[in-house]
Amino acid sequence: MALELFMVGLIVKDMGRAIEFYRRLGLAVPEGSEEQSHVEIKMGRDGFTFFLDSRPDRWDAQFAWEEQGEQSKGYRSVLEFYLKGQEAVEAKYAELVGFGYQGVREPYQTVFGMCFAIINDPDGNALLLSGDTGK
Repeated sequence: MALELFMVGLIVKDMGRAIEFYRRLGLAVPEGSEEQSHVEIKMGRDGFTFFLDSRPDRWDAQFAWEEQGEQSKGYRSVLEFYLKGQEAVEAKYAELVGFGYQGVREPYQTVFGMCFAIINDPDGNALLLSGDTGK
């Protein structure tokens, strides 16, 4: 049997801000999660889980926050959220930027028929919003 990805997790500095962002993105974050240090969100029917954790030192005693100097224009990882269509990508991007989140790249069409936009969550994690262009 091949190895399968079970969970994707992000380390966040402020759980309340992270929860607010991911709810605005459209995830079904359980009520009362703002007060937790670890929150799991089931994605789809297959049990795949997305988690946020604000206390990684509980399970990794050597964890230390890296203080970043000047912010890079690149990113080392990206989470993709599929929103079906170009209009949905444009609307979600505009909504999140309107709430003050950092837009990295405005919606654009790819050469392979998709619409992409990139936005950062409150901790600087890059999110790729994607949807079909219908072309």
